[in-house]
Amino acid sequence: MDRGNQTVSTDFIILGFSSLPDLRLPLFIIFLTLHLVTLAGNVLIFTLILMDARLHTPMYFFLCSLSSVEVFYNLAIVPKMLMGFIVSKNSISFVGCVTQMYFFVTLGGAECFFLTIMAYDRYVAICNPLRYLIVMNRKICVCLVVGSCIGGVLLSLVLTTCVFRLPICGSREINHFFCDIPPVLSLTCSDAVAEITLFVVSSLILMVPVILILISYIYIVAAILRIRSEAGRRKAFSTCASHLFVCLLHYGCAIFIYLRPKSSYSLNHDKLVAVVYTNVTPLLYPMIYTMRNKDVKGALIKVLGRKTRCQ
Repeated sequence: MDRGNQTVSTDFIILGFSSLPDLRLPLFIIFLTLHLVTLAGNVLIFTLILMDARLHTPMYFFLCSLSSVEVFYNLAIVPKMLMGFIVSKNSISFVGCVTQMYFFVTLGGAECFFLTIMAYDRYVAICNPLRYLIVMNRKICVCLVVGSCIGGVLLSLVLTTCVFRLPICGSREINHFFCDIPPVLSLTCSDAVAEITLFVVSSLILMVPVILILISYIYIVAAILRIRSEAGRRKAFSTCASHLFVCLLHYGCAIFIYLRPKSSYSLNHDKLVAVVYTNVTPLLYPMIYTMRNKDVKGALIKVLGRKTRCQ
């Protein structure tokens, strides 16, 4: 056979939810709706914070940054996932898979760091209120956000390089709806050094922020319990409850998925958990931060009222 006519495909096949052919159309409609609502909600938060001068504070600056990350995070994953519901063979090139994983890990890492920063912000606001604006000045806030993004980029470079330097053994079918680390790693030949490196870097991305968040909230709860006014305690708890809920949901899913050895992967179960942190959690962010936040709701009512008067 002429070797010049032989071609070796380097494309991957994303299986997605191909095992549920009868549910393709309903799932497509559901996930498209979630995607559009998520984008609209996060863009709304970003816009409200920019438009309302009362929201130009460190807490809302970090929330604005988080919403921006969520928009791109969603765009990096969901469009390719939706494509799997309308085509019979959802393929992705090697470069496309590398690119998707790189941006997913970069944005996911930045999100982890943002949630940690927001916990620290609440710690300073509640435990050191008189020094809050001095400690969380504009320069520090910008440096924290930029540092989080740079940290996400560097960690993503390490993780993505470790995964794709390993040779693929056998099938190139990814049993997932995007190029996530566990399903791609399950296709590779075993490499103990690479697996250890991946585990260590994943632990840094997840466990270090979790520990810092827990320490922040231990101090926060202790400070809140010292507040004599019941109304003051209720207001402080309300301010922190939404952020704490988001942290528990985000880190709970992420730790379950990534801090396990390769031999314990259950890709079908992991796929369902991944739906939560890629589709449900980004949707909950704008709902939680608007419904439970009087300042954001006030800004929304103000904007809507302004539009009504203009009409």
